[in-house]
Amino acid sequence: MVASLKRNCVVFSLASLPLCGFEGAASSQTIAPRDGGTTALPAIEVPAPHRAQPPRRPRAPVITQARRWEPDAPPPTEAQVLASKTATLDDARRNIFAPVGTSRYEFSHQAIEALPQGTNSALDKVLLQAPGVTQDTAERDKLHVRNEHGNLQFRINGIALPEGAGAFGQFLDTAIVGQLDLITGALPAQFGLRTAGVVDIQTKTDAFNNSGSVSVYGGSHRTITPSFEYGGTAGQTQYFVSGRYFGSNLGIENPTPANEAIHDRTAQEKGFLYLSTVIDPTSRLTFISGLSNGLYQIPNNPGQPSNFTAFGVSNFDSSLLNERQKELNQFNVVAYQKSGDGIDYQLSYFNRYSQLHFIPDQIGDLVINGVASDVYRQTFVNGIQEDTAYRVGYAHTLRFGFSVSVERSLVNNISTVLPLDAGGSPFDAPFSVFDASAKTGWLLGTYFQDEWKITNNLNLNAGLRFDQMYQYVDANQFSPRISLTWKPFEGTTFHAGYARNFTPPPQVLAAPTNLALVQNTTQQPAVSAHDPVLPERSNVFDVGVVQKIHAIPGLEVGVDAYYKTARDQIDDGQFGAAYVLTAFNFDRGKNVGVELKSSYTNGNFRAYANLAWARQLATGIVSNQFLFDPDTLAYIASHDTYTDHTQIYTASAGVSYLWDSTRFSASMIFGSGMRAGFANIDHVPSYTQVNMGIARDFFLQPDRSKPTTLRFDVVNLFDRIYTIRDGTGIGVFAPQFGPRRGFYMGISQKI
Repeated sequence: MVASLKRNCVVFSLASLPLCGFEGAASSQTIAPRDGGTTALPAIEVPAPHRAQPPRRPRAPVITQARRWEPDAPPPTEAQVLASKTATLDDARRNIFAPVGTSRYEFSHQAIEALPQGTNSALDKVLLQAPGVTQDTAERDKLHVRNEHGNLQFRINGIALPEGAGAFGQFLDTAIVGQLDLITGALPAQFGLRTAGVVDIQTKTDAFNNSGSVSVYGGSHRTITPSFEYGGTAGQTQYFVSGRYFGSNLGIENPTPANEAIHDRTAQEKGFLYLSTVIDPTSRLTFISGLSNGLYQIPNNPGQPSNFTAFGVSNFDSSLLNERQKELNQFNVVAYQKSGDGIDYQLSYFNRYSQLHFIPDQIGDLVINGVASDVYRQTFVNGIQEDTAYRVGYAHTLRFGFSVSVERSLVNNISTVLPLDAGGSPFDAPFSVFDASAKTGWLLGTYFQDEWKITNNLNLNAGLRFDQMYQYVDANQFSPRISLTWKPFEGTTFHAGYARNFTPPPQVLAAPTNLALVQNTTQQPAVSAHDPVLPERSNVFDVGVVQKIHAIPGLEVGVDAYYKTARDQIDDGQFGAAYVLTAFNFDRGKNVGVELKSSYTNGNFRAYANLAWARQLATGIVSNQFLFDPDTLAYIASHDTYTDHTQIYTASAGVSYLWDSTRFSASMIFGSGMRAGFANIDHVPSYTQVNMGIARDFFLQPDRSKPTTLRFDVVNLFDRIYTIRDGTGIGVFAPQFGPRRGFYMGISQKI
């Protein structure tokens, strides 16, 4: 009996009987032998033969957009890692020096390059494009912010640079600027001493990729300015160096309306060095150094009358005068920055050396002016500054710090004068008097402020500052500051603030004069009073709003109004042939103004326009009264008098467009005219100056990151002849005219 026979039968030769195997079961059967018995055979299990599996066919890969194979990104280079650390520390530094509650006008490096002349333009020419900035002459710092005379501080990476003795030199080169902000209004407590405005410069942070540029620029008035810059990364250190030479026959403003000035050659050199080493991800050490050296011929004004006789000469051609001035400025900054655990701080050491030397034409100045003054001024400042930002939870950021600086100043004046006879008439017997003043002065300041984030849209910043001066006058003041910033809607920012300010006079400008040395000479003043120069104490109120126009993407408009009252208001002027300034105080002053600003950016197109109205009035003279004649003193004592640098209306505008590697640009400045005449009761005529430029990038090498750039610029396109000063007014000695039309070309190569 065979059970469940299914398949796989195999014939064996065993008793001539077939034997079948059963798949999956044992096969057993009973065989009857011949003798009639039965014999049980053992079960035989025969496994089924192995059936080979067919080879597995590989599955075709399915490629989708999300899973497409890409090569692994290369690991970041050492320079990229360092750049990331530096960017983090830069953000922390911006948190330390946050100018909350103020009015701020920004210039990026790209915006500066988009102006006519680009980075070949001096820093003061760039600032003239900001609202409320007025053009002036070289010896008066070339500009005024909100009609203030001086009272402007410069900061590099948050570190305040002390003032120097120079009058003409723009010691900072525009090429170093990565971001330039003009900060005005009611400044927070961390900004002290110079409070009309803060020129805050952030050095270039994208210039450390082992590249640079060389360029040559020049044109009209025999102007030539070669320059270079290079930046790179070595290990954990970033470095940037730049240098520029400037030579021109238009060194300072021409005293005549002619196209070319007489005796106005200048030669200037500038250098800048930046080193930054990241110690660890939370700290770094930075060194900054700058140098400017300038030689200037003082331009001549032909036709000046000869009023005296000296050394036997009674008639001198004023076009042949040979007055000169030398200026040297050098500064160094070492800063250590640390961030972590909600605290960011920076500790800095700084110094600045400044020197000015005015060299007269001894015979010519004596014959024309009755005095030839050889003036030497030198100042050396050392100081430390510490600033900290401490985040307390979400709502509060505390900022506090201090600064201490010591200044050694030296003022020498060797005046060659003529004596007076018994009748008060000068006679030809020149002699020299030596007046010197040396002083070691101290400035100390400390502050504490709290930025309170009341809501997501409302910030209150309140602080207190204390300043102490030990100079020719010792004085101090506590100065409260408070401001409110409100953002009720997206793109809308209101600010309002109040600041009490304390402004010491520049020590080198406040040096006293020994009037006893010039009694009975051609330098004897009509007024003998000479009280010391005092610090200015003021109250500033500021309110403004900035609005982004959502209906026109890229358009932003703003308005800002301010009002200032002052006691012992500081001013200065040129009270003689030497191109140096002397400080004095008005008893009271007030400054009021409104600024309108607008900007529009759309792709490669950028435009801006600004308009300002302002008035600054003052009454009474309470220091260095000998600088004025009796009639002027009497008038100022009883009348609100315009300061000499007041300009009622100021405007600026510009446009630029980048098309196929070619940039077209134009800029404009307008002024209603500064004050002139007796006690500044008049003003010079209004003026408008338009500049234009075109720049084109050529890619002459396979590496398109290193273009060759050609540019062509026209200054004063319509050759408008206009007067900045007419030689009259308080503290104004000679006339000065704006530049005539000039053509300039340049070539630069990225390396």
